[in-house]
Amino acid sequence: MIEPRQPLYQWGQRMRVVTDLVNDGGYPDMPADALLEPAGTVGEIVQVGTHVDSGTPIYLVEFADRRVIGCLEEEIVPV
Repeated sequence: MIEPRQPLYQWGQRMRVVTDLVNDGGYPDMPADALLEPAGTVGEIVQVGTHVDSGTPIYLVEFADRRVIGCLEEEIVPV
């Protein structure tokens, strides 16, 4: 088993997306590869979890349109 990596960010932090967030299949009501949020969009972390297989932190970020998207640390930065 891989030890989980400690998250850099915490619940409640406002974050800015640094890369376009594209549907990887996690949003079944949207086409694959559809743009979910463009780079520069600001949201807030509403939950922090860990990817079971890799131990990587996953941040659920809620955006103004009420869409919640799972983000990796390299996709977001603090505002």
